[in-house]
Amino acid sequence: MSGFVSDFAPRVKAVLGPTNTGKTHLAMERMLAHSSGIIGFPLRLLARENYDRMVARKGIRHVALITGEEKIVPPEARWFACTVEAMPLDRQAEFVAVDEIQLCADADRGHVFTERLLHARGLVETMFLGAETIRPLLQRLVPQATVETRPRLSQLAYAGHAKLSKLPPRSAVVAFSAGEVYAIAELIRRRRGGCAVVMGRLSPRTRNAQVALYQDKEVDFLVATDAIGMGLNMDVDHVAFAGLGKFDGHRPRRLTAAEVAQIAGRAGRGMRDGTFGTTADCRPLTDDLVHAVENHSFEALSHLCWRNEDLDFSHVDALLASLSQPPPAPGLVRGNDASDLETLAALAREPEIRELARGRSRVRLLWEACQVPDFRKLADETHTRLCARIFGHLAREGRLPTDWLAGQIASLARSEGDIDTLMQRLSGVRVWSYIAARADWVRDAPHWQARAREVEDLLSDALHERLTSRFVDRRAAHLMRRLDAGDGEELLSAVTRRGEVVVEGHPVGHIGGFSFIPDPLAEGEEKKLVLRAARRALREEMPRRVGLLEAASDEAFAWDADQRVSWEGVAVARVRRGTTALRPMVEALDSEFLDGAQRERVRLRLQRFIDDTIARDLAPLFAAVERAQGDAALRGALHRLTETLGLVPGATEASIPAELRARFKPLGVRAGRFALFLPALLKPRAAAMRARLWALQHDRPLPTLPPPGLVSLVPPPDWPAGFAEAIGWIEAGPVLLRLDVAERVAAELGWAARGGPVALPAGLASRFSAKPEWLPVILRRIGVRVLPAAGLAADQYGPPAPAMILPARRKRPVATPEVAPRRSGPFAALAALRR
Repeated sequence: MSGFVSDFAPRVKAVLGPTNTGKTHLAMERMLAHSSGIIGFPLRLLARENYDRMVARKGIRHVALITGEEKIVPPEARWFACTVEAMPLDRQAEFVAVDEIQLCADADRGHVFTERLLHARGLVETMFLGAETIRPLLQRLVPQATVETRPRLSQLAYAGHAKLSKLPPRSAVVAFSAGEVYAIAELIRRRRGGCAVVMGRLSPRTRNAQVALYQDKEVDFLVATDAIGMGLNMDVDHVAFAGLGKFDGHRPRRLTAAEVAQIAGRAGRGMRDGTFGTTADCRPLTDDLVHAVENHSFEALSHLCWRNEDLDFSHVDALLASLSQPPPAPGLVRGNDASDLETLAALAREPEIRELARGRSRVRLLWEACQVPDFRKLADETHTRLCARIFGHLAREGRLPTDWLAGQIASLARSEGDIDTLMQRLSGVRVWSYIAARADWVRDAPHWQARAREVEDLLSDALHERLTSRFVDRRAAHLMRRLDAGDGEELLSAVTRRGEVVVEGHPVGHIGGFSFIPDPLAEGEEKKLVLRAARRALREEMPRRVGLLEAASDEAFAWDADQRVSWEGVAVARVRRGTTALRPMVEALDSEFLDGAQRERVRLRLQRFIDDTIARDLAPLFAAVERAQGDAALRGALHRLTETLGLVPGATEASIPAELRARFKPLGVRAGRFALFLPALLKPRAAAMRARLWALQHDRPLPTLPPPGLVSLVPPPDWPAGFAEAIGWIEAGPVLLRLDVAERVAAELGWAARGGPVALPAGLASRFSAKPEWLPVILRRIGVRVLPAAGLAADQYGPPAPAMILPARRKRPVATPEVAPRRSGPFAALAALRR
């Protein structure tokens, strides 16, 4: 900042001390007391936060915001909130301040802070805010500065190590990589209801939305990177370190004691004391480190980073040489090469760039293009090529092509993707926001600034939504807060008409039958609280549900293959073997919410459902039994049928007198060749019920039933012995035949062959749905023998004689009658057969 000639020297003051000393507040008050002022912050987030405070005090017309990506400069602006790099050094102001001045020692950005320390001055007052560690070097380099040390307003104490699940509410967990942040946030969501997430890569809009979750107490935990150490003020009571090492962009290293204190100092703001400690896999802090942090005693900085700012733009090589000049004074050292210098060195090796960069104005333009921030950090040549293209357009055309600028910003205007994808797009749009803010580079800069801000807001809102949906469970957070407060017994709970259990306005589970099914996401202490609160509501709900079950129609119940009875889709009882096959017993499932009398009411209603279902599905059997009550001869046979579920294998027509068979017929009972049965009970619905009752009676799982319409099948492997015969299938060689089909075909063939052998009917294999080669074996099983077709003699003509059938009960085969040869006609074989 240019000097100012006056009768008095401008006042330079350094206000030093640990965190929570009110340094930033003091500087803001001093600046707003002057007629103009500029204050530089280390982070865009801080600049934006304090800009909003300044606007609230002085009005939006008089306050400006200047960062790399944002430039809001009203014509009447008098007070400026900036990032340190973006401080307008060509503007005179009564007051100038730089926050976190100890960052002069930072190897990457320190040269910018050092430049401000040495040269940025207000017309009336200059103030540097920072840690006590910079005092010796500051007094040596700026001897005219007065130093004020401010004590911390509250105490900071070490609390030791704690598990993540045991951290106190209003805690911030600090990790040092995105992967660690995500893993810890996921764990806190499962155990404690969720957390807000703050990382340096977040936009101010996303960061503010996440902080609002925490500040508004929608969540009680914050997971952050070390970005929270730079003056972000939140109501944090405890800071827990998940690690003590970080990758600083060049190498992994451990945190210094001062860095630990800077982060730990976020706990206990204002007059409220705070604590710090470790968590997760981080080991407890050493005694020396704890003592240093609690007493704010750290080694003084030994050097500050410096880079020459008096640059030579006469030639590219001269510019590089001026940037590489050694420090001019003790205590100043060169830091790491910044990305702008690395980009310049790379482009300086390209002949085309060197050719374009002729003359002071072109070399200055090249340097400005190289200073486009590398927010994306892609570790390849992408950023270098971008700077080269910007310089090429500006050198040749004077402005950046509007179509190119529009296309680059539009390519980032997509809100789909995961958290990392959205943060990468945000990094990209920050680059274009910086470019759009250069009115000397782009046409209609305000329009493109607004367009870039619109895309950033789109991505910021999408990122906030992704972070919240992934890491925040508002219901669990609310319940856990009530639990931590110790008033779980006072939680309000109710049951909706749909059976949803609501505690404190949050759904926590639902009623299934007469059991409470908690939300599967509820774990640990939250689950205990949910169950405790839900029980009170369910004690009042369950008697009502018992009444609903008693009044429900049979259509509301289902009897499943596992022999359980369901109501509203949930099992409420099991069916067990009863005293008879047609009278199984119902047993209500256990429920902590039902007493003995209520369980019996449930059992009686479901027993009636089971009895009615059996009576409906086996109605022909019950009707036959009722009609046979007055006939002693029929009662015995019907009693056997009820014991065997409507089918008595082996009770054939040969063993039952014809007179009794005739009396069976009106009852729907048939004495066939293979069994005494009711044909109506072989239909699918009745057959399924008989199979279910057979499985109950024999204490077996219900076997798989064949699809309706099958007349034969290969024996299923899960069918136990006796099951096929009991439900109406007979063994016929390689297949099982349905009983009624076997009876019908056997009767037809027996009648056809009653007078002797007859030709085998065509299509018989298809009637059985069996392979033709199986037919002889199947027919023999149902009492029919097949005689193979006899071939013609050498002196015979005509078609061969067909296969013949005859009843299998004949003792010996009947020979085919000999036919005298006839040579006079082609149908000799048929004529002989007719004779």
